[in-house]
Amino acid sequence: MKIKKKKATVSKKLVALKSEEAMIAGIIEGSPEGVGVAVIRLECGCRKMAAVDIKGDAASKVIIYCDSAESICDKCKEDNGTFARVTEEFIHWVEPEPDGATQTKIEAKVLGTRPTH
Repeated sequence: MKIKKKKATVSKKLVALKSEEAMIAGIIEGSPEGVGVAVIRLECGCRKMAAVDIKGDAASKVIIYCDSAESICDKCKEDNGTFARVTEEFIHWVEPEPDGATQTKIEAKVLGTRPTH
C-alpha cells in the first residue's frame, strides 16, 4: 500500500483565517519593520507565524500556537513544528504591499522554492 504524503500548498489564494487575523495583527503591531507575516499551517492544527522585513529576514520571533488550545500539541513540543508536517504556507502582506518581484523574492527566501512540475 502506497502512503501519500501531504504536499505543502503555496498559493497567492491562501488568506488568513478569522482565527489567525488577531495573531497576525499582534505580530505586525510589535514589528514596525515588518512588511508581512509568514503563516505556516501544520497538519496537527498548530500554526507558526513570524513577521518578515523587506529583505525577507525575520522581523519578530517565531510564534507557534494552536487555536482554541491552552498550548501547542505534543508533536510540536517535540519537533518544533518541523517542515515535514507543513500543509499550507503563505505570507500575509501588510498594506502597502511590496511590489510583485519583491514579494516573490521574500517568499522564496522565507518559504523556500519548489519545482513546478
